[in-house]
Amino acid sequence: MKKIIALVMALLMIGVVFVGCGSDDTTDTATADNASSASELDQIKANGKLVIGYTVYKPMNYTDDNGEFVGFDTEYAKLVCDELGVTAEFVEINWDTKEVDLNSGAIDCIWNGFTITPEREEQLDFTKPYLRNKQVVVIRKDDAAKYTDINSLANGTLTAEKGSAGETAIKDNEALKGAAYVESDLQTSALMAVKAMTADACVVDYTVATSMAGNGDYADLMVIDGLALIDEEYGIGFRTGSDITAKVNEITDKFISDGTLAALAQKYELETSLIK
Repeated sequence: MKKIIALVMALLMIGVVFVGCGSDDTTDTATADNASSASELDQIKANGKLVIGYTVYKPMNYTDDNGEFVGFDTEYAKLVCDELGVTAEFVEINWDTKEVDLNSGAIDCIWNGFTITPEREEQLDFTKPYLRNKQVVVIRKDDAAKYTDINSLANGTLTAEKGSAGETAIKDNEALKGAAYVESDLQTSALMAVKAMTADACVVDYTVATSMAGNGDYADLMVIDGLALIDEEYGIGFRTGSDITAKVNEITDKFISDGTLAALAQKYELETSLIK
């Protein structure tokens, strides 16, 4: 009889152990599910900062002559962060690996004159567009008679920032299939390559070209008038499914309606490109 009682007690103990283990697994699964579905907006607010990936790109994000980090996107981001109650933290990234940085969690968004394309929309969530842009061609003023249209560039050496819309514009253009291509690490590097005569022309954002070509160190450069390879729009890139995208759209709508964004665009001479 004692043996039977002992056996029953042992079986009951084993059952308790298994039930306990099952309970832990359920708890772990629930915790994981909660973590995966957590609000990214709430996480950013809890962290107290929005980590913004950028490259040096005048007039969007750059350091001025007084050593202050400024630009249309820089100020725009700070204003949005003020509305969110967080600090804007800017991290310079490699533009060629921007999506990897975003999806790895190294940054919270890409906010740097970021062109909206169907390919990029498959990898991340864009806000609604806020600026119009186009890809234009910059050459040396001395070559103004030589390079006048797309066909005249076919035998030249072209450059653009690696991974940029400018690079895509060159590679996707049938008329430029025969042109030599050299990649640059930044749009400013592409401009410098033309200035240094290691490239005949570069394809860069209109916002960059109008801000830099013909001025300062790039006074000997010019934009080919009337030639645009791609018309495009800028948006802010967040991780796919992030709930912060809708919130930033809401804040941007407010800035458009109260004139905040228009004043900022005017300050950086971008008012004609602003999407109303």
